[in-house]
Amino acid sequence: MGQPSNRIVIAGGSGFLGRNLAAALRRGGRDVVILTRTPKPAPEGVVEVGWDARTLGEWKATLDGALAVVNLVGRSVDCAKTEANCAEILRSRVDATKALGLALQETSNRPPVWVQMSTAHAYGDLFGVTCDEYSAFGEGFAPMVGRAWEDAHLRTLPAGMRSVILRTSFVLGKRGGALPTLERLARFGFGGTIGTGKQGLSWIHERDMTRLMERAIHDETMSGAYIATAPAPVSMREFMRGLRGAVGMPIGIPTPGWMIRLAAPVIGTDPELALLGRYVVSKRLREGRFEFDFPSLKSAFSDLYKRAG
Repeated sequence: MGQPSNRIVIAGGSGFLGRNLAAALRRGGRDVVILTRTPKPAPEGVVEVGWDARTLGEWKATLDGALAVVNLVGRSVDCAKTEANCAEILRSRVDATKALGLALQETSNRPPVWVQMSTAHAYGDLFGVTCDEYSAFGEGFAPMVGRAWEDAHLRTLPAGMRSVILRTSFVLGKRGGALPTLERLARFGFGGTIGTGKQGLSWIHERDMTRLMERAIHDETMSGAYIATAPAPVSMREFMRGLRGAVGMPIGIPTPGWMIRLAAPVIGTDPELALLGRYVVSKRLREGRFEFDFPSLKSAFSDLYKRAG
């Protein structure tokens, strides 16, 4: 496992965000333990340990003496919102968070900080309104999940342990998340306006997301909830226009809302992921002087696709 003071535990670290974070931590000389349901061989300095993300087990020994624990566990929301899927989306987040909290309560030499994933969807789907950390949560399924997720964390957080909650928006990366799907649509000429095009799209470049998680681990002044998003949210219309420019496709066939709703059950996704949205910005990151490497969508796309425009 490495020296206790050098180890960082990432629950749910086998996904897109976890792999990025693990690689960055290794470059910084940290040892990494990934808690995952399906452990497999990992790069040097990374150990994968099995857990069911629900019950206590031998995995809790990895927390003893660790420098930090990061919780990224949560079933993907890119699915049809059947009753069973909705229950699993909620249960996967709440159960894993409770299990970590109970394990930390039983750990004598616990990590000084717990970095907890949450969602910017908690603010709901509002048109023409920009939310920050001081805004009220919205109504509906996604805000309910966000509220339950954070409540599970705060209820099981051991006394005196620093907590950082990251309410995450759309993370832009070419190897995970929703961007690869949108990129394929754009390259084939289907990257036009989706729905009304007015829905808000709050985003963050994968490198800034990783930097933010690293800062949450190491910066003792960070505490409480932060919105993990770049300072310049855009409309869906602006986003797709920028993506078309980034991949060099001058045209994009628009997709009306009725078509999204008709196709969504066939491909097994939720039409509201494309048709609804939110504008959120982080007042607390601005107050904490967090400097984004990619503050604008143009700069983010320019880096991801290595071209201007």
